[in-house]
Amino acid sequence: MSEVQAAQIQVSEIQELIEWLASFGGTKEGGVTRLLYSKEWVQAQTALKEKMEDNGFQAYFDQVGNLYGRIEGKEETDRFILTGSHIDTVIQGGKYDGAYGILASFLAVKRLVENFGKPKKTIEVVALCEEEGSRFPLAYWGSRNIMGEYSPMTIEGMVDTEGVFFKQAMTEAGFPYPDYQTKKREDIEHFVELHIEQGGILEKGQLDLGLVSHIVGQKRFTITLNGESNHAGTTPMQERKDALVCAANAISELTAIAKADYPSLRITTGQIIAKPNVPNVIAGNVKFTLDIRHHEADVLEEFCERAIQQLHQLANSNGIGIDVDLWTDIRPVPLDTKLHEKMQNKLEEKELKHTTMVSGAGHDAQVFGHYLPTTMLFVPSKDGISHSPLEFTDSSQLEIGVSVLMEYLYELAY
Repeated sequence: MSEVQAAQIQVSEIQELIEWLASFGGTKEGGVTRLLYSKEWVQAQTALKEKMEDNGFQAYFDQVGNLYGRIEGKEETDRFILTGSHIDTVIQGGKYDGAYGILASFLAVKRLVENFGKPKKTIEVVALCEEEGSRFPLAYWGSRNIMGEYSPMTIEGMVDTEGVFFKQAMTEAGFPYPDYQTKKREDIEHFVELHIEQGGILEKGQLDLGLVSHIVGQKRFTITLNGESNHAGTTPMQERKDALVCAANAISELTAIAKADYPSLRITTGQIIAKPNVPNVIAGNVKFTLDIRHHEADVLEEFCERAIQQLHQLANSNGIGIDVDLWTDIRPVPLDTKLHEKMQNKLEEKELKHTTMVSGAGHDAQVFGHYLPTTMLFVPSKDGISHSPLEFTDSSQLEIGVSVLMEYLYELAY
């Protein structure tokens, strides 16, 4: 067999695995819906466990459904290198988000063992049970349990949109709620996550890899404005307490401030609910969301304080009541870049074009990065599209990620 033929087989290997895993929860639109503890989720984790075992991994679940595939080290077994990503998807999501990181880790470790034998340090590949927050109103259920951040009280009384209790779904999926206890793992030495970028920076720059230095912090607010509903035809403009106009002005002004003074910051209003939501009635009540992100904690705090002050000023000047509810507060995290620096020569030898970048999306690496050395890598996303059936990364780019991950894991464990 020629080297070209061998390379082609390797390139197709990761794509075939992507398609295989996407069959669990695959939709007629070409996407994937695989929510935490759903039938499709159970099928995917069970099939992945069997594949790990068939390829020489010691596979096991923890109490919440994180799946691990372990290759025992020859010299060091008390602590291990962890690599992987999350198995769950958003509703009607893509085939690559999360799944690629799991399968790339599986392939990278499998190939390392085939070529070099067992590592000095134990390596575990993880399929984290949940990251997206698509079924229940919480996220990072997998990684935050590993780090001891969640407890039975976290999910007490929690239900999904169908009224199914979290602990019921967990038990029915094979992870009995009565057995669940919080315990932080202290035996992870380093976490490595390979992921699709979910943005367009790498593709536009014709780059092969993104070496992630930071993951942004996120603050999400719900702003409630209470004005006065009244007749659209008989209420003079100067006498109105129009909550929707106030919301529109607030969104516009905060966006302008961000663009002018905080070029690296992201602010988004993705949801607006106006009441009574009738064409000929002034909106008396409006709720809207603000999603604010930046990779530096002090900048994020400064903008949020300024935004809240601006919101109160606008509401007060229009005679409108205001309530500001902060419901997501995720700290930004600097990742460990020492491994990136060590691998520069390897990347140059492979003639791979790369850049150091900040992740604007949240990832499990963000959770691990607060506790232990954590490294993250991106491969390009076609047109920057993610969380969609149109999500796509070319097989050759997927394979580059696998080959680079092999180098990183060899450095850490061999």
